[in-house]
Amino acid sequence: MDSTTTGRGSAISLRKVAESAPALVGLYESAGISLRKHGLEGARAAVYLVVDYSGSMRPYYRDGSVQALADRVLGLCAHLDDDGTVPTVFFSTEVDAVTEIALVDHRGRIDAIVAGLGHMGKTSYHLAMDAVIDHYVDHADGGSAPPALVIFQTDGGPVSRLAAERHLCKAARLPLFWQFIGFGDPTSKQFDYLRKLDELAVPAKRPVDNAGFFHAGNDPLALPDDQLYDRLVGEFPAWLAAARAAGIVA
Repeated sequence: MDSTTTGRGSAISLRKVAESAPALVGLYESAGISLRKHGLEGARAAVYLVVDYSGSMRPYYRDGSVQALADRVLGLCAHLDDDGTVPTVFFSTEVDAVTEIALVDHRGRIDAIVAGLGHMGKTSYHLAMDAVIDHYVDHADGGSAPPALVIFQTDGGPVSRLAAERHLCKAARLPLFWQFIGFGDPTSKQFDYLRKLDELAVPAKRPVDNAGFFHAGNDPLALPDDQLYDRLVGEFPAWLAAARAAGIVA
């Protein structure tokens, strides 16, 4: 990668993380190792989190899996984005909330957000994707915004497969990389669609491969931090290179 994304160290220092979110220091250190391993040390990127709020997700909110994912994403964000906050979209049948999580008040943040949400519905991927696209474009600062890594968590397929595919293909022309992560049984047919989405043809369907997918398993809390981070950032460098070659990323 060129000097526009590397060679500057982490966006937020270890000292500042220790001061603002001491419980996340271990996650920050683990994320740093994965970023170095994948050639992303010093990279700059906006980080988004999209969280499934459908009814079948209830156990993962109850056991802390969603909060743990949010904390891990913050540990990664601190290396990539110097504002220490992650725009966060909760979605089900509709977009339930567009909010943020931050280093300074991460403890119990997911429960606090969910307490203000309504009925847990179904899974409308495309509406959540629209919310991310709108947020990114609105904050693009005249085209000088960094690329974005969108971590999109779900435990099942979308209510409209065609709409989700169309939105992913449309978003391929923007500097957004979608890393889908599945909670639940890896052998479930619910995830067949995400495997298909991950493999959409280039360039017939989209100008670059702008998505990845992996499973966190039935018990996401049991997935070691280093493995999670390797999977979250593993496909990002290849997308960056392809997006630069296509003129999508400066």
